Amino acid sequence: MKLKLSLLVFISLVCFAFELPKKIQKKVNKEIVSVFSIETYTLNPIKINEGILSQLPADFSENHLFQINQDNGLLGYAYVSKAPSKTDEFDYLVLFDTNFIILKSKVLIYREDYGNEIGSKRWLKQFIGKSQNDELKYGDNIAAISGATISVRSMTKAVNDVLASIKILHENKMF
Repeated sequence: MKLKLSLLVFISLVCFAFELPKKIQKKVNKEIVSVFSIETYTLNPIKINEGILSQLPADFSENHLFQINQDNGLLGYAYVSKAPSKTDEFDYLVLFDTNFIILKSKVLIYREDYGNEIGSKRWLKQFIGKSQNDELKYGDNIAAISGATISVRSMTKAVNDVLASIKILHENKMF
């Protein structure tokens, strides 16, 4: 099993290296395999019409939104991007089911000395089940973390922007 997983990750890295940085792709692969309980899949970038891109609060340019497919069937979607922290940025992933309901969110790479608590599974599980019809509010339905205020607000805004963008895409019949 470990050899199969290693082989899958290697093949995925070779096939998708042109889309995401290798370090990010490896972490994305691991999460997709875990969340969807699959060993093989394809990750296909979704290209959004230029006219709609400017209307979206989140960055949906190339290599941010992907379809996750297996045997020509859609399993879900992956959104990968960056959000600002105090002095740098962190990379994050949001996995969706076929109806764009959040299955998992993950901080992939955090580059600050403080605030890395936003990467905890316990804190990130607040996003599970959220959809385009939800509005996330820091301190209301999203818990604060002492010492990570900037990153918490940033992740909350980033996920809100992704959900709002998905709503706009649905309204424009892009999905």
